[in-house]
Amino acid sequence: MSNDVIPNNLPEHVGVLGGGRMGAGIAHAFLISGAKVTVVERDQPSAQAAYERVAQSVDKSLARGGVSETREVLLARFATSTDYADFAAAGLVVEAVPEIWDLKISSLQAVEAVLSPQAILASNTSSLSVSGLAEKLQRPANFIGLHFFNPVPASTLIEVVIGKQTVAALETAARGWVQSLGKTAVVVNDAPGFASSRLGVAIALEAMRMVEEGVASAEDIDNAMVLGYKHPTGPLKTTDIVGLDVRLGIAEYLHETLGDRFAPPQILRDLVAEGKLGRKSGQGFYDWSQQ
Repeated sequence: MSNDVIPNNLPEHVGVLGGGRMGAGIAHAFLISGAKVTVVERDQPSAQAAYERVAQSVDKSLARGGVSETREVLLARFATSTDYADFAAAGLVVEAVPEIWDLKISSLQAVEAVLSPQAILASNTSSLSVSGLAEKLQRPANFIGLHFFNPVPASTLIEVVIGKQTVAALETAARGWVQSLGKTAVVVNDAPGFASSRLGVAIALEAMRMVEEGVASAEDIDNAMVLGYKHPTGPLKTTDIVGLDVRLGIAEYLHETLGDRFAPPQILRDLVAEGKLGRKSGQGFYDWSQQ
């Protein structure tokens, strides 16, 4: 790929692989910013659920007055599918499947196989090596990390992760895309956990150890960070929102790559084993059953 063929304006057609909470949020961001968006899911019920998530996000944006187009115009540019071939015309596809290495590889390879040689492929991974993923692709220069934050509509940050093989022009283009989405880019070179996950998980794991040791309650630890350091929700409530199983997976990866300072506390392992995964299960460090 030459350095002069990647436009900084949003691609006309953007694909998103995976329509869960993150994928739907990513799709919504591109949709309300003017792109045609296609979400591909593993089966029809999942595709329908993804459509409903995005439509609900569109309705919320309209209620807030954040978009000028009508609901009909926006949703006319949006589609869901179960066929990778529907990505063929996309200029950019963002992969948003779970943080499982083999799943990431197989998913990215399947998407790349249907894309044009000029199309860009991105991963929303929050911790896995962008360079390592790129090594499994046919066109690693066209690959980049675009790490969105949950919830995507409310977040103003996107972490742009540059792999060893990423062509220089793609960093410039990605900055432009992020700006077009009304968000701010933080650019980091590929490293375990990048910047955000590495720092966020480090704080969260220490907060968990403090609960484990009886230093203070989860609420008081979070309030210390919210009121003292302007953290938006506190590290433990954030963990509940992200998912304890997701945080455990990232911590295990960082433990393996960066050493014992990222060893998951036993309280985290126990809660995950008990199925207490945070907001999505109704119980984590907090009780979400009534929310």
